[in-house]
Amino acid sequence: MATLGKIFGRATGDEELARRVCAGDMAAAEQFYRQHARYLTAVCSRYLANDEDVRDVLQEVYLKAFSSIARFQPRGEGSLRAWLARIACNECISHLKASSRLTFTGLGEDCTHLPCEEPEVESVPAQVLQGLVRSLPEGYRVVLNLYVMEGKSHREIAHTLGITTGTSASQLHKAKRALAASIKQYLRDNHT
Repeated sequence: MATLGKIFGRATGDEELARRVCAGDMAAAEQFYRQHARYLTAVCSRYLANDEDVRDVLQEVYLKAFSSIARFQPRGEGSLRAWLARIACNECISHLKASSRLTFTGLGEDCTHLPCEEPEVESVPAQVLQGLVRSLPEGYRVVLNLYVMEGKSHREIAHTLGITTGTSASQLHKAKRALAASIKQYLRDNHT
């Protein structure tokens, strides 16, 4: 499908920036980096608890993005950011798998039938919430992010991580319970 920019002979900002980076324009590459660094750092930080790992993976994200930018297919405003987020998510998961840190606690335990209140995320500042999510065990955090932030189904998560759909559902349930408990503790400690 052609974008309006293409129909009228003008590229969108993302398309133009990608084209310039692809052509080897160093100023465009620097702009590309500056424009997306904060967002991609936030994406990586959702999956990785260690700041050094975030920096390492972020470097891999940019290497992969720059080496494959010629294959980027613009699909409207924001598509470049979505493409980069997908690369970041995949690189984070690859990093966790390669470092053997992606473990899933309580396998074989089906707790999805237990009641689980939704965490009161609105009651907590965003930066605190990010810290609480980062403190979750790896498996909980990854499944929670894939389900909530990336909108993946349990089937897609299971395929991506090489686990069963039941394990995905169980890890999500446990992640929500742990996050709800952490939020309650934070609220008790900070709103008394």
